[in-house]
This record gives sequence, C-alpha cells and structure tokens, in this order.
Amino acid sequence: MGVRKDLKRAKRRTDLAGRSKVELVRDAAGVVREARTARLAPCPTTGSTADLPFTNAAEAPDTVVLRRREHGVWHPVTAAAFAREVTATAKGLIAAGLEPGGRVAVMSRTRYEWTVLDFAIWAAGGQTVPIYATSSAEQVEWIVRDSGTRFVIVETAENADTVATGTARHPEPPRVWQLTPTSAAAAARAVIGELASLGRDIPDEEVTKRRAALTPDTVATVCYTSGTTGKPKGCVLTHGNLYAEAANTVELLHPLFKEVTGQIASTLLFLPLAHILGRCLQIACLMARIEIGHCPSIKPDELRPALKEFRPTFLVGVPYLFEKIHDTGRATAEKIGRGASFDRADRIGVRFGEAYLNKFLGVGKGPGPGLYAAWALYDLLVYRRIRKELGGRARYAISGGSPLDRNLNLFFYAAGIIVYEGYGLTETTAAATIVPPLKPRPGTVGLPVPGTAVRIADDGEVLIKGGVVFGAYWNNPEATDAVLRDDWFATGDLGALDEDGYLTITGRKKDILVTSGGKNVSPAVLEDRLRSRPPVGQCLVVGDNRRFVAALITLDPDSVAHWIAVRKLPADTPLSDVVRDPRMRADVQKAVDYANEAVSRAESIRAFALVAGEFTEDNGLLTPSLKVKRHAVTAAYAAEIEALYRD
Repeated sequence: MGVRKDLKRAKRRTDLAGRSKVELVRDAAGVVREARTARLAPCPTTGSTADLPFTNAAEAPDTVVLRRREHGVWHPVTAAAFAREVTATAKGLIAAGLEPGGRVAVMSRTRYEWTVLDFAIWAAGGQTVPIYATSSAEQVEWIVRDSGTRFVIVETAENADTVATGTARHPEPPRVWQLTPTSAAAAARAVIGELASLGRDIPDEEVTKRRAALTPDTVATVCYTSGTTGKPKGCVLTHGNLYAEAANTVELLHPLFKEVTGQIASTLLFLPLAHILGRCLQIACLMARIEIGHCPSIKPDELRPALKEFRPTFLVGVPYLFEKIHDTGRATAEKIGRGASFDRADRIGVRFGEAYLNKFLGVGKGPGPGLYAAWALYDLLVYRRIRKELGGRARYAISGGSPLDRNLNLFFYAAGIIVYEGYGLTETTAAATIVPPLKPRPGTVGLPVPGTAVRIADDGEVLIKGGVVFGAYWNNPEATDAVLRDDWFATGDLGALDEDGYLTITGRKKDILVTSGGKNVSPAVLEDRLRSRPPVGQCLVVGDNRRFVAALITLDPDSVAHWIAVRKLPADTPLSDVVRDPRMRADVQKAVDYANEAVSRAESIRAFALVAGEFTEDNGLLTPSLKVKRHAVTAAYAAEIEALYRD
C-alpha cells in the first residue's frame, strides 16, 4: 500500500513531526483548555498576496502553475504567462475606473478566469467581493449595496439578469461584465481580452505602483457569510490574513506532498471560489507552485470525469464528496450482485485502517496476517476502484466544512487515501485547525494551524486567536463586538480538546436542543452521521422543548434511483410511494441506528419522518455551502414535525 510506505519514508527523511509541536494549557482539574502552535512562516511587514504571480514569474518563469481546460484539452499556463495575463486584466480594470481600495464582485462558478480576476483585482489595488453563482437577486442586492461594489463580473446571462434585477433600484447600478455571453470557452477568454484591450494604454508601471502600495494590513476581500439566519455579514480579510493561512499551511503540508510523491504536486480545484476555503487553496497552491486545474461543479457525475482527466496528486473537498464516492462504489457493487462483498470490504477497511494507523502511531501491533490477507483481496476488488474514482494518482485529501465520519475516514485510509480533516470559518480565513501530516487522528479536526491558538470557553464554545482571525464585519461594529473579545474570536461552535490538543467539534452553540426532560442535545453529531449513510440525503434533527429527539430525513436522488432499479420497480415510481415503502424505511432505520450509536439513549432519535422532497439552495432550505437553514426547514415542514410528536 503506497500511502503507508510514503508516510514511513516521510517520517524518516523530514522534520514534519516536529512541525506540529503544540503548547497546552490545562485547568485546575488537568483538562486541556487551550492549545497553541508557533507559526512556521514569518509574519511579513511589507507586500501582499497580489505579489505572488509576479514573484513566481521572476523566480521560475517557465514553471507550470496552472492548467486551463479548453476544447477537452488541459493547456499548461506558466508563471510568466499567468503574470502577464494578470497584468493585462488589472490594467483593464484600472482603465474602467477601479480606484485603489475599490471593490469588484465576482459571481461565477470555479474556473480559470476566477483566479485571473482575483489576482488582477488585487494587482490593481482593489478588493474582491465573491458572490455565489447560485445567489438570489435579493442576496446580490444586499451584497452589492452593503459593500459599495461598483463593478460586477458574472459568468452567465442568468447571473447578469440576477444582478440587473437585484440592483435595478440602486442609484448607480454597477457596471457588469459577462464571462460567457454564448457558451464557448473562447467567449470567456474574449472578456479577459476585452479588459486587456481596454487597458492597452495604461502603462505596466501603474500596476506595479498600485501593487507596491499594498501592505499586509490592506483589505484584500470582503467575504459574505452564507447566512443560515438573517442577512449575510461581510467578513473583512486582509492580505495578512490570507498570507497567514496560506503560508503556514503550505509550510506544514507541502513538504510532505513533495517528499513522498516524487512527482509534481497538483490539485483540481472544484470548491466554489466564493467560499474562503477555495480562495485560500488557490493562494496556497500558487505560493507553493502546485499546479491547479479548475472544475465548475462538485456534482459527482460532472466531477468524476474531470478527476480522471486531470489526475491530481491531492484533493481538498467536503465530506459530501467522500460520502458520494463511497456510496457510488457500493451502488456499483450492488448492481452486479456484489453488495455484500462491498459491505465486507467496508468493514475490513475500517478494521485495517484502525489497526495500521495504531501501528504507525506506535500504540498498537498493527493488522494480523488474516486481516492483511483480507485487505489485499479487497484492494484488488474494491479499494483500487476508489483510487481510480479520484484520478488514480491522489494519495492525500483534505476535508473541511463539516465533520467527516470517522469510519469513512478509516475506509479511505485502507483504500490508500489519507484524509486530513480541518476546521475553520470565513472569519478565520478558512482552516483554524488541521490534522498534522505525520500524526493523523480520524474523528478530530486536528491541531491549531501554525501561529494559531484554540481555547475552550467555560460553556464549551471554541475560541480562536491568531493571524488568521479577521478584523471586523463590514459596516457592522455591533456584530464585530459580539464575537471579538481581546483578539479572541468566538466561533459559536462547541468543542473539546483532547490530551494532545486535538480539537473535536461537537455542535453549534445556538443549535443545542433542550428536550422537555431537560436533556441538552447537539443535533450536529446525529446529523453528520445520518448524512454519511445512504440512502439519506439531507436531514434535520428536532426536539427542542419536546419529549424526545426526532428527525426529518430526505432521500438522496441517486440512492433512490439505485434502490428502485435494484428492486425492479418502475423507473417512474413516485417519491411519495418510495418514502412510504416499508423496505425504504427499514434501510433508513439502519442509518438512524448508526447515528444513535454516537449518543446516549436520551439523546437518540426515537422517530423520523421521510419527506418526499429535497433541501436545496433553489427552495431556500440550504445555504450555498450546503448547510441546512434550520429555521427555514422547521417552518416548511412544521406539519410533519407536529405529526411526529402527535403520533
């Protein structure tokens, strides 16, 4: 198993183990209440992230830093070529009237042009305001008005219509450019070309001058939270924030990727660039000169072909991705009559991953001969197919956004993919903690990112301090004061630090349910485990001021189609019939039982309702970052919730 040999070799040859040393603070009872790590990257006093393309062009002009897909072919983009394109685009923005400190919104899916625009806006002295491509006219109206954005670059005609509708009543609607007026990739290039043509008479020195005026304290971007409740808040992040995040994670992780793979590191970027994790990933990759490709979708059917074409050496994703790859593997096996074999491979993988990880960490003997033999068999039958789904070269992945099921993590470890979990928010410039390379601990979200401290407050809330923490919410001092105290950011999440300083997230402070019997229940633990098991799609655990805990559960459409096919039911069987089918309810009960294993009986789900619908962005029940809007779902399904307790 190559990934295990890689880790052994890295452990011998590198000083990575020493990079994750952590300082712990304990309370009077000996419980760890604070963990902090020293920064690995020096804190800059000059410059900005806008310098990255130009530093790369000066130091390694012929190095391929990106790959751009056109007409089914991945074309290399060198550091020198990328810097030239950034300069030309920046000059166009300046010619269009962008002033230093001015804001430009980008409303687009993940694509090469997004990265060009981000660095061009910075090089022109501006600030980027990302907008999710799926945002409504009302959301766009608020973001553009609140941020004072004068320019908006959108991807599609539909996006342009949304901006026009949302800003129609603004005294000065923003100027809008559209990346894809038709549908071809050449059209998108034409818009970048239009900006280059517009800025033809602007001297390069103007871009150099504006870039030189930027400092680590200069605002780089205003990122609006996806807003599960109320209006989104704009997080003001500086170039120093972005540098602290990217430089320290690169120093921590990139030596491992370089040391063990023996090949050029590369990744396919498919997370939305409107989300801070995707943005910081692109910065870190350019900083480390890791090749980047772009894919506009995280939908498995669209992402899998791109992974097989690009063949990245590592990935950064969300638990949904790993869950879908696992579920697709099982569905494929079931179609050819080998569902039971996959289930056994799943169980063997978890046992093998646990045993080998314990051996690597020096706390166990490792797999016995029988377990090794079983693993070798299922590596031929199952695990190698999982690796193939990720392109065949990937050995590492980083997962963030929500907790990844521990057993799923161990399964991927047995399949030759180490998944490092991280935790963070927009306010912490993406990751505030991450599992260190040579000390994996599935089930936790790791140690503080170098240069960061994590503290657990008396009520269990996670507090974060360090260079990654934002400075303010845009135009909202009251909200800022509510979460920033003495430079500590109150995350609103609940968690605990173990004996070695690893953080585990246990729920959201504001989401805690209190049953009528007085039992405090964190729904996140149950919901995360439920979503990790097919055929569950999305779910919501309820029970506040109720006699017991219950759940609303939707079915994953792909799982439903597979379930119908396997049982030889008509392909057009209504979902309303499926949710009433005792066999489907029995399958969902298995997922509920699995979720209940993580909690006490008083906290367990006693009843559930299968609903014939989905929680989506389009119906307003999910945020763009795939978080359930609890209040919206509770209101939409009030009758179903009442029926659970009435029955």
